[in-house]
Amino acid sequence: MHTSTTSTVALVPWSAQQLQQATQGTWYLDRVPTQPIKRVLTDSRHAEAGDAFLALKGERFDARNFVPQVAEQGCQVAIVTEPIEHLDIYQLVVADTRLALGHLGGYRRRQHSQLKVIALTGSSGKTTVKEMLGSILSRCAATLVTRGNLNNDLGVPMMLLELNDQHQYAVMELGASHVGEIDYTAQMVQPHVAGILNIGTAHLGEFGGRDGICRAKSEIYAHIDADGTAIIPAEDDYKERISQAVTNQQRLSFGAGGQVYATNIELLPQASRFTLNTPAGSQQLELPFAGLHNVHNAEAAAAFAMAIGISLEQIIEGLTAAKNAQGRLNFVYKNNTLFIDDTYNANPSSMRAAAQVLTQQAGFKVMVMGDIGELGDAAEQEHHDLGRDIAALPLDAVIAVGAYAVNTAAGAAPNKIQAFATQADAFKYLIQLINQQQHQHMSFLFKGSRYTHMETLMTDLMEKF
Repeated sequence: MHTSTTSTVALVPWSAQQLQQATQGTWYLDRVPTQPIKRVLTDSRHAEAGDAFLALKGERFDARNFVPQVAEQGCQVAIVTEPIEHLDIYQLVVADTRLALGHLGGYRRRQHSQLKVIALTGSSGKTTVKEMLGSILSRCAATLVTRGNLNNDLGVPMMLLELNDQHQYAVMELGASHVGEIDYTAQMVQPHVAGILNIGTAHLGEFGGRDGICRAKSEIYAHIDADGTAIIPAEDDYKERISQAVTNQQRLSFGAGGQVYATNIELLPQASRFTLNTPAGSQQLELPFAGLHNVHNAEAAAAFAMAIGISLEQIIEGLTAAKNAQGRLNFVYKNNTLFIDDTYNANPSSMRAAAQVLTQQAGFKVMVMGDIGELGDAAEQEHHDLGRDIAALPLDAVIAVGAYAVNTAAGAAPNKIQAFATQADAFKYLIQLINQQQHQHMSFLFKGSRYTHMETLMTDLMEKF
């Protein structure tokens, strides 16, 4: 199992007794390590002396097979479901290594009673809101922020393992690919403030519809601290159902009709200006993020931060200095040509929002869109509707790439969207387009679900400039 654990955080070591207590495991043959264990990790490639290698097991892999390898690398402790005989390594035997990882994460969280935790979920915007909150809170005190896509039942406990005594805040992004996953991770992180950003159509296939998505996301509210606050999206069409899932009394809502909301919004090509209105007052700011959807993300970030006790001035300062995550509407110029890299991931809502950002740019505007995954039986219709909506925008060229490209093109008027099955075919067309438009400035936007690797097509095209 190769899950990145790269971190610059100073880790708190474990004792053999703590490992056993947290996982409810037993030491094989009563052989117990006497030295502290510096970290628990699941990536066999990085295991070394002082580590405990936790051997995860999935449908297609069993990391227990890597235990002899990590022993050769100097790793002296392994956490396994079945011991390996005649191997010179301490072995902590547990019932389920996946659950053991969760137990370890929960144990580490409980050790840090001083920590104030924000937990957030939603169909889109999670990463951006997380980065905004990281910018706000890290100016106040040491803050642990979910890294990359470590937001599932494996990633969340791995992030919690990085907690140390310096951390005063933690911002935990919780994702869901099945019912019960957020219930599991929210219980683990014990948030003081938690909420949903929106209910969209991401992961539509797994949940069978938006009602199912709402039920799964709403699990986050069951584990808020008794004195904590639930954050609710006032503009979302599922706001009533979301409100019904909230069990604690304190609530704070964001968006139009809520308590934290933006007015006087001015959208710029690569930023936005607006007045942020909150129960603590109103203040103008310039947000270094493009698009109306990022104004809504800033409303959410402000609500979460305010609920955990951050002042309006500190929120404004953090939002003004925030930076987007890699592959999230990053603006890159090469020889006076603009490339907007939004390739980190995609869902129907974020694809539409990105297209709106492109309309704000200068020159000949080209949108290159890959497939959106995890839409289940609705995939063809969702791509069709996406094509219809994007073709109606003032864009000069729209190129769809992938298995659903024909469905995207079918949603538009003839020849409004060019469909290609492969990136190689799309690349040839893009080169022709560039040659035809050499006389003017061009702006490109690349976006698609993670598995489509649209960044590869963007990088190949950039090399031609």
